[in-house]
Amino acid sequence: MLDVTGITWTAAAARILGEVTCTVAAGSLVGLLGPNGSGKTTLLRVAAGLIRPDSGQVTIGGDDVAGLRRPAVARRIALLAQHADTDLDLTVADVVLLGRIPHRASRWSGTTADHTVAAEALARVDLTGYEHRRWHTLSGGERQRAQLARALAQEPELLLLDEPTNHLDIGHQLQLLHLVRRSRVTTLAALHDLNLAAMFCDVVVVLDAGRVVVTGPPAEVLTARLLADVYRVDADVHLTEGRPVIAFRPPQS
Repeated sequence: MLDVTGITWTAAAARILGEVTCTVAAGSLVGLLGPNGSGKTTLLRVAAGLIRPDSGQVTIGGDDVAGLRRPAVARRIALLAQHADTDLDLTVADVVLLGRIPHRASRWSGTTADHTVAAEALARVDLTGYEHRRWHTLSGGERQRAQLARALAQEPELLLLDEPTNHLDIGHQLQLLHLVRRSRVTTLAALHDLNLAAMFCDVVVVLDAGRVVVTGPPAEVLTARLLADVYRVDADVHLTEGRPVIAFRPPQS
């Protein structure tokens, strides 16, 4: 379980996160929602131990992330960032095997078991047969799926996803989030598509200007009033099989 308690973080005299508190239950998929600039990416980086907050605490399984050594964090938490690129001439297999480094005795001591885990991760994101493709030949969507395979190969307790459906067509968006949900890895995912969040998330946490506005099941949180107050848009919301479906209205002017 991930517990975020009272996290505050300031950059260049601007308050980016203010007293943020949320919980991600073991095995759940929690959506982190909010307009651009609301603090979603920053909160994920704090949760990953990449940013030390001004105040507050992040724990995973009861352990303070700030007190863990980086190799220990890497074995327990996998982060899929919005933009992951490289100038190195790597194959897809090379990229996915990076997820095994935290589990190795040395960086270059990859085992048959590592390759087996990597192959299974590629199969889970529908990239079997791509092992020898060069990274620079992949489309944006293929790169995103390969990076997810790298994160899954890490075998983490906690998966942090920052806009994981970017660059994916609708079929692969649905496939990817279905895969994440089915994996039952404890997951906190920053999402822009509210209908995808409504469809797949157990709980959503809505941020606005670095603060938590509301937390709860999508059917309770994603209301027309919430969308108007936080996103400044008009929408009709109705429930289908207990999940909200949002139809946005065009601006009036």
